[in-house]
Amino acid sequence: MPDFATLAPLVLILMAVGAFAGVLAGLLGVGGGIVLVPAFFYLFSGLGYGSNDLMQVCVATSLATIIVTSIRSVMAHNRKGAVDWNILKQWIAPIAIGAIIGVLVVHQLRSSTMQIIFAVMVLVIACYMMFGKSSWRISDGLPGGIFRAWFGPLMGFLSVLLGIGGGSIGTPMQTLHGIPIHRAVATSAGFGVTIALPSAIGFLLTPVADAPPYSIGAVNIPAFLIVIAMTTITAPLGAALAHKLDPKKLKRVFAGFLMLVALNMLRKAFL
Repeated sequence: MPDFATLAPLVLILMAVGAFAGVLAGLLGVGGGIVLVPAFFYLFSGLGYGSNDLMQVCVATSLATIIVTSIRSVMAHNRKGAVDWNILKQWIAPIAIGAIIGVLVVHQLRSSTMQIIFAVMVLVIACYMMFGKSSWRISDGLPGGIFRAWFGPLMGFLSVLLGIGGGSIGTPMQTLHGIPIHRAVATSAGFGVTIALPSAIGFLLTPVADAPPYSIGAVNIPAFLIVIAMTTITAPLGAALAHKLDPKKLKRVFAGFLMLVALNMLRKAFL
C-alpha cells in the first residue's frame, strides 16, 4: 500500500485535473475525456506508474467518469426537451458494438501505440475546433441505415481508443447533416453513455500490470471518484462563464492547447 507522501500529491493533482476538466466541459461543451486522458497519463507516469499498459488505465478511467457525467448531461438536456430520442435509439446498438470492439483492441495495444493514435486523432479534432464553421453542411438530414451501420461502430470504436464520450465525433457528425447544434450536443451526451458503459465494464475485467494504486482492472478508482466529485462542482461554474465570455475565441485557444498536448504526446511516444 502506498504511503501518505505518495497519495497526498496524487489526490491533490487529481482534484485540480477534475476541476479543470469540469470547467472546460461547462465552458466549451467539450467532453472531459479529451482533457482527462493526457492529464492521467502525465500524472501517473510522473509518479512512477508508467508501464506498457498505462494508456489503458488512462482511457479506461476516463470512460468510467463519462458514465456519470453523460447521464447527468442527458437528464439536464432532456428537461429542456433537447435530446432527440429517435436518433439515440437508432444509434445505440451500432455505437455499443464499436465500443466493445474498441475494448478488445485496446487490450492488445501497447501504451506507445495508443499514445500515437490518441495524439493523431486529437490533432484532427483540434483542427476542426479551430477552423470548422457552423455553416458547414453535408446534407440536411442524417443518412439512413447503411451510414449508421458503418459510422456508428466506427464512432464507438474511435471513442474508446481516445477515452472520450463521443461528443467530439458525434456532435460535428450531426451538425454537418443539418441537426441544430443544441440538439446535436444533447443527443451526443446519450452517445457518451452508450460508449462508456459497456467499455468501462470491459475495462474493469481487464488485468493491467503495474497499475496505479487501488485500480480494479484498468480503472483507477481514486481517480474516478475524485474527478467525478470535482467535475460535479465545477461544470456549472464553466457553464456560467460561458455566458460571459466569447466561446468561439476560447475554443480556438483550447484547440491550440490540445495541439501542443498531442504533439508532446507524440514526442514521448517516439522517445
